[in-house]
Amino acid sequence: MVWFLLLHMAALLIWAAALLYIPIMVGASPETPPDIDKKPKPYDSVGRFLFTQVATPAALAAIITGTIVFLLNRTVDPWLIMKLTLVTALAMAHTMAGVIVLRAEQEGKRRYIRILSGILLVVLCLLMTAIVWFVLAKPSMEWLPMEWLP
Repeated sequence: MVWFLLLHMAALLIWAAALLYIPIMVGASPETPPDIDKKPKPYDSVGRFLFTQVATPAALAAIITGTIVFLLNRTVDPWLIMKLTLVTALAMAHTMAGVIVLRAEQEGKRRYIRILSGILLVVLCLLMTAIVWFVLAKPSMEWLPMEWLP
């Protein structure tokens, strides 16, 4: 189980780094592409590569190895349910990062990219901080009605 936990943490680090870098990179890109002799294809962006080739495989690896750790450890505590809820929100934020990359690639749709990137960055930081806190603190959460838990 230790190896799965190690793989889980490594995949989480890569996923978190890629997710934090995508809105920074897209938000900091210029409004109009620089004039060059040969214009690149619209779907050859670094943001798309980072999202499809780094962040998404790392997310899948993190979720799969986390599920294996969950099944091997057989832990069903209230803090874990809350952490999994936050990870679901992080997966939705991952999808929003993909939407921002797509909008950044479209020439006429770049109007609010910097604002959306900033909002996404704040949401990602809050979610990641909350997830790390739940994992490390493991709060008792006695105020929740948990009659369905063993």
